[in-house]
Amino acid sequence: MSFQTPITISDAIEKIDSNQFLLPAIQREFIWNHSKIEWLFDSIMRNYPISSFLFWKVEETTSKGYRFYKFINEYRERYKTHNEEISTNGISSFNGVLDGQQRLTSLYLGLKGSFGYKEYRRKWEDTEWSIPTRHLYLNISNELQDEEDGRIYEFSFLEKSETEESEIYKANEQKWFKVGAILNYTEDEVFDEFVEEFESSFSRKAIRQLRRTIMEKPIINYFLEKDQSLDKALNIFIRINSGGEPLNFSDLLMSIAVANWTKKDARKEIHKLVDSIRDKGFSISKDLILKSFLYLYSRDIKFRVTNFSKGNAKDFETEWEKIRDSILSTFDLIKTFGFTDYTLTSKNSVIPIIYYLYHKNIYRDYSIKIEFKEDRESIKKWLHIVLIKRVFGGTSDSVLSQIRRTFTNNVVEMKIKPEITSFPVNSIFNHIRKDTSVGDEFIEEVLFTQKDNQYAFSILSLLYPDLDYRNNNFHKDHIHSAFEFDNLEASDKESYRWHTYNSIYNLQMLDANENMSKSNMNLLDWVEKETNENNRTQFLNAHLIPDVDLSLNEYGNFHEKRKALLLYKMKTLLSEKTVSV
Repeated sequence: MSFQTPITISDAIEKIDSNQFLLPAIQREFIWNHSKIEWLFDSIMRNYPISSFLFWKVEETTSKGYRFYKFINEYRERYKTHNEEISTNGISSFNGVLDGQQRLTSLYLGLKGSFGYKEYRRKWEDTEWSIPTRHLYLNISNELQDEEDGRIYEFSFLEKSETEESEIYKANEQKWFKVGAILNYTEDEVFDEFVEEFESSFSRKAIRQLRRTIMEKPIINYFLEKDQSLDKALNIFIRINSGGEPLNFSDLLMSIAVANWTKKDARKEIHKLVDSIRDKGFSISKDLILKSFLYLYSRDIKFRVTNFSKGNAKDFETEWEKIRDSILSTFDLIKTFGFTDYTLTSKNSVIPIIYYLYHKNIYRDYSIKIEFKEDRESIKKWLHIVLIKRVFGGTSDSVLSQIRRTFTNNVVEMKIKPEITSFPVNSIFNHIRKDTSVGDEFIEEVLFTQKDNQYAFSILSLLYPDLDYRNNNFHKDHIHSAFEFDNLEASDKESYRWHTYNSIYNLQMLDANENMSKSNMNLLDWVEKETNENNRTQFLNAHLIPDVDLSLNEYGNFHEKRKALLLYKMKTLLSEKTVSV
């Protein structure tokens, strides 16, 4: 490994464009946000060092045995984050980037690409409305003053729909220069004529400094490794990154898998699985996939390089289709329970389910086969309970290991005990050493959960288990209408306030059609409309409504009676001895 003659940023950009800089498959994907990119450009404009880079000289004969990827040049948060694989046939030699990919990609996106990120409070969808395409611009009207983060030059990704990609964009008495346009000014005379057209001295200063930084100063300092062994390249990659930040161990484990899979493209397969689960409505990362593999096969499930050897990386490849399909089947199941990405409050909670379906070899069509109906109900109830109790909070690895002891005492010798014929709900709770007991204080806190809180779904689903959650045919509903809160008696409003009125104490889960029929009708009128003297008691019991005066001016009595009813119901439901169905 030797230190090489530094090059300019524009030289580096040209090498990326001409496929002289490529990314080996062991590299992770790009993860920086727009603010970090903007900060990087401010740093280089102020002559701050940006650390050295490490490249791997790859000869044509070596490249044929490995996969390489191009730099991404059109980034769209969540929807376009994967690098495109490139055939290296015909490329005599090139440099693979071992260290510095985040910085180089940031420079490339700022100068040659675009960066789309979601607008605040807009839903996730791959449209310009939700995720506008943006290009990097530099404010050439004035420098920043007294910024907490210390920035002087204001770089910002501005929306394409507003700038129309113009070289100079004017908005709110500010002038912005499209950063990538600086690459067009290679001739000194042409550049000088362009700069002198600006009246502002700051504009001239900023644009000249940008050109010096990008095209004149050789600030890309790099080391070059010429050994053609991938094992050595991987070893270097792990050594320089295992103590670094923000690369984490899951990235390193991914790199080891990528380097050791021989027939399949681990990177492509894992990312495709992540995307498939996202299409089902759940946002996960590769971490969950890698953690699931460790949970299925490794004694130690912690993210450690030593837990992911060449040997078990190959096991990962051999068993990949079954692992992939078990994970997909688990999320199909979770979706039939009515969960969304928001209400599935711990992704780690699905890992024991994956383990059960995988090692029992029952993952195919598990969510729809009649023979597993009772088993599914047990899993659903268990999942709601562990989420409500926050079982996986803080010490997930420890809890996961304890749960696995329900299935096996030694994962290497026996994957699952033969006597396990259904999901072992009660045995799981017996193996969890974390205090999961419930008392009145805990349950009262649970019942104060607000309507739009992410835990409200699990609580109400436990209380109202018989709705059509599979087809998403349910609505959360205020028993006493939300619109009637302002009409409460003054004493009731003072005693209970909106925080109580908007909590589980005054919420129910209804069939969607039933809720639309109820609409904003007051509780007394709704119950009288839906019942008669023969079915009133059954109706009230099914909806967990106390048999008291239901008029709004008797809200205080209603609340106290329903509180007692819910305390008893939740204590029964959350008791570990009554989990089975």
